[in-house]
Amino acid sequence: MQTSQELIPHLFRTEYSRITSVLTKLFGFEHIEIAEDIASDTFLLAAETWGMKGLPDNPVAWLYAVAKNRAKDHLKHNKIFTEKVTAGLQQANTELHEIEIDLSDKNIVDSQLQMMFAICNPVIPPEAQIGLSLRILCGFGIEEIADAFLSNKETINKRLFRAKERLRNEQVKIEFPSQTEISKRLDSVLTTLYLLFNEGYYSLSQNTTLRKDLCLEAMRLNYLLIENKSTNKPAVNALLSLMCFHASRFEARQNAKGEIVLYEDQNTALWDDELITQGEFYLNKAAKGNEVSKYHLEAAIAYWHTNKTDTPEKWQNILQLYNKLLQIEYSPMAALNRTYALAKADGKPIAITEAEKLKLTNNHLYYSLLGYLYTDIDNEKAVAHLKTALKLAKSKTDKGMIMKSIEKMPGKP
Repeated sequence: MQTSQELIPHLFRTEYSRITSVLTKLFGFEHIEIAEDIASDTFLLAAETWGMKGLPDNPVAWLYAVAKNRAKDHLKHNKIFTEKVTAGLQQANTELHEIEIDLSDKNIVDSQLQMMFAICNPVIPPEAQIGLSLRILCGFGIEEIADAFLSNKETINKRLFRAKERLRNEQVKIEFPSQTEISKRLDSVLTTLYLLFNEGYYSLSQNTTLRKDLCLEAMRLNYLLIENKSTNKPAVNALLSLMCFHASRFEARQNAKGEIVLYEDQNTALWDDELITQGEFYLNKAAKGNEVSKYHLEAAIAYWHTNKTDTPEKWQNILQLYNKLLQIEYSPMAALNRTYALAKADGKPIAITEAEKLKLTNNHLYYSLLGYLYTDIDNEKAVAHLKTALKLAKSKTDKGMIMKSIEKMPGKP
């Protein structure tokens, strides 16, 4: 039976952002801290009450009831009520005791979508849009956001504070923007969901490599965009396709000890065929029109990775897709992955030449790749690269994987 200590972190991921979005829509962006405080207080009370009395029959309904009551109390007893909400209620001829905090499924969905686009407003820079979305919509901690940006907590705190101030000063409303504005802001929204999924799939902040809750939350928010006619665009479908393909290999990506299993060692019988089929469905939907985004190319690469055969044709297709991806948007990770595909398609010698041109000397994955490429060609060099990777690796999981590679090396010094 699930305990409150196990359930509350999961519910915080899913329900905190929903409560915050609905209350911020009601109070206005200028009072977002009040909405966040009410949501946080609701979970603090849950931790105290459920720890003593046990779980309620319907934990989510309990959270919503508490959040509603706390919001109503705040409206009744604080200045925000007289300044902002009372006037609207009087116009609607609504008595004080009839205040309704709408936490219906429809209003939650609408509020979260509207919040996405309010945050992804060009009046604040892209990195602030993404960071604020991760904090408010996805319940990310400051440390997790700092890891996602390879930054520190102080910098992230200042960035989020400035972003909230700017949105307040600009009197940004939580509502659906025009169709033209939706198109402009959709890239930032998709980047946020992409980062959220990646943080779940491979997390540095807590030394865990697979956090399904975060990945599923990213997929849920992405699906909200697909369900809305205004945001059901090819790139949105492509990103959900990419997520489905990656998620299909969840169970094969870790062993019983929680250690990462490399792609070439995965048990393909553990791959989820239903998620692969869903990935193909959304990839086909993404093919409508002439748009080719990085999500289209990454989804196509992920599709080929769900092909259980290990043929030159498979790796040639992956290699060509990486070539196109790097033309659209260069990233060191994509360059490393392309080099691995090159080794599988055309052999290790040519891949070594390409890899050494990258010179990603501060990246442990770069040296891990060189260790793999030199294996059985120059094992002494391979071990030297793996030892460098070991020094640069930060997480316990990464260090463990590299140690295993060193131990497997034939005739290591």
